[in-house]
Amino acid sequence: MKFSERWLREWVDPAVDTDGLVAQLTGAGLEVDSAVPAAAALDGVVVAEVKAAEPHPDADRLRVCTVDDGGGELLTVVCGAPNVRAGARYPLARSGTRLPDGKKIRRSKIRGIESNGMLCSPIEIGLGEDADGILELAADAPIGMDLRVHLQLDDTVIDVDLTPNRGDCLGLAGIAREVGVLNRAPVTPPEVKPVEPTIPDVFPIHLEAPIDCPRYIGRIIRGIDPGAPTPVWMRERLRRSGVRSISAVVDVTNYVMLELGQPMHAFDLALLDREIRVRRACTDERLVLLDGTELRLDEGALVIADASRAVALAGIMGGEHSGVGDDTRDVLLECAWFHPRTVAVEARRRGLHTDASHRYERGVSTDLQRLATERATALLVAIAGGSPGPLNEAVDERTVPTPAVIRLRASRIERMIGEPVGETEVVDILERLGMSVQAESDAGNDGTAWTVTAPPFRSDVTIEADLIEELARVRGYDRVPEITPSGRLDVSPLPEGRLSVERVRDRLVERGYQEAITYSFVEPELQSTLFPDARSWPLGNPMSSEMSTMRVSTWPGLLGALRNNVNRQIERVRLFETGLVFFEEDGALRQVERIGGVVMGTVAPQQWGLGAAPADFFDVKADVEALLASGDGLAFAAESHPALQPGQSARVTRDGDPIGWIGGIHPAVVRDWRLPGPVFVFELDLDAVRASATPRHTPVSRYPAVRRDLALVVDEAVSAAAVQACIAQAGLAVLKKFEFFDVYRGEGIDSGRKSLALGLTFQDASRTLGDADVDTCIETIVGRLRDELGADLRG
Repeated sequence: MKFSERWLREWVDPAVDTDGLVAQLTGAGLEVDSAVPAAAALDGVVVAEVKAAEPHPDADRLRVCTVDDGGGELLTVVCGAPNVRAGARYPLARSGTRLPDGKKIRRSKIRGIESNGMLCSPIEIGLGEDADGILELAADAPIGMDLRVHLQLDDTVIDVDLTPNRGDCLGLAGIAREVGVLNRAPVTPPEVKPVEPTIPDVFPIHLEAPIDCPRYIGRIIRGIDPGAPTPVWMRERLRRSGVRSISAVVDVTNYVMLELGQPMHAFDLALLDREIRVRRACTDERLVLLDGTELRLDEGALVIADASRAVALAGIMGGEHSGVGDDTRDVLLECAWFHPRTVAVEARRRGLHTDASHRYERGVSTDLQRLATERATALLVAIAGGSPGPLNEAVDERTVPTPAVIRLRASRIERMIGEPVGETEVVDILERLGMSVQAESDAGNDGTAWTVTAPPFRSDVTIEADLIEELARVRGYDRVPEITPSGRLDVSPLPEGRLSVERVRDRLVERGYQEAITYSFVEPELQSTLFPDARSWPLGNPMSSEMSTMRVSTWPGLLGALRNNVNRQIERVRLFETGLVFFEEDGALRQVERIGGVVMGTVAPQQWGLGAAPADFFDVKADVEALLASGDGLAFAAESHPALQPGQSARVTRDGDPIGWIGGIHPAVVRDWRLPGPVFVFELDLDAVRASATPRHTPVSRYPAVRRDLALVVDEAVSAAAVQACIAQAGLAVLKKFEFFDVYRGEGIDSGRKSLALGLTFQDASRTLGDADVDTCIETIVGRLRDELGADLRG
C-alpha cells in the first residue's frame, strides 16, 4: 500500500516527522518497505501560461508559443505537444534548468525560431509515464510559482507491506486511523454528504448469489463530459500511490479505492441490457476482460451480468464490452461487498491479481459501500458534471457477516502481556480502534471483564487473543516485559523398542544423504506417470497448476529436487525426505508417514583413493538395510512397479508385511526428465523403520569360533535370500554368522547355473566345537540345500 505523506497528514497530523512516522507504523505491525521522495529536484521549473500558440512556419507539427512565466517579459517557446493551447497553464523549464533525466535546457533555435525553455510533459519532469502531451495544470495555478510548491512535491511516498489480515489498512482511511490511535491524535476525514439525485433513473439489481454478494449498490449518472480532464491534484495522488491516471471516471473509482479501501467499478450504461444480476456463471459462458483476456467460465465463478451476458468477473476485473470509453456519457457506478473466499478462489484459478481482488481477498468493510458510492458520485459530478440518480441498494441482511462479539478478561490480558493494563487504557485503545466496549457488571471469578464488539472493517478480530494482540501492538511491543518463563518439566519415557525420527534421519546422514523438504502438493502429470493406478486428491485452491494434487509418495518431490540439482550441474545426489503421503483407503483419505530417498551418481565423493564407480541397486539396498538394522525379519522380494525398471524393482517386507519399495527409476522416466544417468529410489513406512528390537545382553563366548567356506552351484533362478532362508530353517544354534562373498558364472559351471560362495561361522557358548561337530552341521546344511533348492557342492 503506497500513499502520500501529505495526503495522510490531511487526515491526521501527528507531531512526529517522517522518520518517526515510519518507525511508528513499523512498530505497530504495518511494516514500511520504503519511504522515498515524491519527486526529483525541479529547480527552474515554474508555472507558465501560454498566451498564444501559432503554427510554426517551417514545421507542420510544431507550435510557436508566447509564454508568460511571471518574469515580466513574454518568452517564445517552440513546442510540439498536440495539446498545447492558448490560455492554458503548463510547467515551463526555463533555460539553464536541469531535468531529472540529466538533460539541461538551453536556449536554441528550432527550425529557425529561437526557443527559450521547454514546456514539459509528465515523463520529462518525473511525474508519470505519459509522454503524449505536456502536463496541463489547473486554470488558477499561480503564474511563476515554483512547480514543486504548486504541486506540493516536497512530499514522501511511503510503501507499507501489510500482512494478509490487515485489509482494513488498504486504504488511506485505515492508515490514518492507525496513526491517530498510535499518537492519540484526532482523525479528520473529508466530509462526505449524500448527493441529492437530480433524475429519477435507477437500474434494477438482483442478487442471485447472496452468500457470495449480500450487498450491491448501483447509481446512474447521466450526461457526464467524457473528455473532462482529471484534476492535477487527483492525478498526483494517484501517481504517488502507484496508480496510473486513465480517465476521469476510472480515476475517481481508483481514488475512492485508495482513500477508503473500497474497490469500485463503472459501467457504460449504454452497453448494459436492462438490469444487473449478481449470479454464478453458466457452463462455458465467455467473458472478455478489460485487459483483453478471454475467459471460459464455469459454474464456480461469480459474475456481474446484465439481462443477456456476463459483464464483469465479480471483485476481480470488469468486462471489455461494458467498460467506460472516450465517448461514454452515461455511467452506472458499482459498489459491492464480495465474500473474500469467493474472490480469492476465482482469482487464483485464473491467475489474476488486481487492486480490487487484493482488497476483497483480505476483507473489505461490510458497511463501507454506501459511503464510497456517495464519495465517488460527488467527485465525478464535480469533475465531469452529469446528473446523478438515486442510490439503488440491493442487500440480503441475512447473509451480511456480523462483527464478532468477544469477551475480554483483565486477568487474561495480564497473563498474555506479562503485566496488568489499566482499565481506562484498555477501553481507550479499543474504542480508538473503532470497537464498541461495554464493561460487564458481574464478571464473577474473572475479575474485571468487558464485552467487545469488533468493527465491520476488522474481520480479523474474532477471539480474545486478537484483542490482547491489539492492546500490545498499540501500547508498543517494546513495553512487553521480559519475564523468564517457569514451569514443571516432566521427563517423558522413551521406549527402547522405537527409534526417534531424529535417529532415523541421522542414519541416512551418516551414509552421505542430505535431507530435503519438498511440498506435499505435486504436479498431477508427473505423479500419474509414476503411479498410474493411484487416485490423486486434487486441491480446491492450489498455489499453481504444478502443485495442484496431494502426493501419494515422496518420490515426485524428491525427483523434482534431483532435477533441480542436475540443472545446476550437480553430478552426485543423495537425498532423503520424511513426510506425509495421502491416498484413498476404503473411500476415505488416509495419510501415512513415509521416508523416501533418491540416489544418482557415484557411490562415493570424488577422491584419489577410490574409483568413480556408479551407484547401483545393491548400494541403495545396503543403505536400506542399514536403515532397518535395528529390527529382524527384513526381506526383499522381486516385484514389478510402474515407476521402477523391470529387473531392478523389489518390495521390502518385514516379518512378511510389506513396508516399502526399492529400485531403479524406469528408463522412460529418466529420459523424459532428461536426467544424465540411472536413478535409484526407495520409500518405506516410517513407523516400520522406527520399530526396533529391544536390545538384549548376550554373553561373549570364551570358546573359539570355527569358519567354513562353501561353494554351492544352484540354478540361476535361486536367489541368495532363498539360500539364506533355507540355512536359517535348519535351526542350528551354533551357527552365529552367515555371509555371501562371491558369485561366479562361467567356465566349469553349466549354463543356467551359478556358483555362490558363502562363509559360515560356528561357535558354542559352553565348549569348543570339534571338527566332527562342524562337519555334522555342514552335512545338515548341504542336505537341506540339496533337497529344497537342488544345490550341489562345487568340486
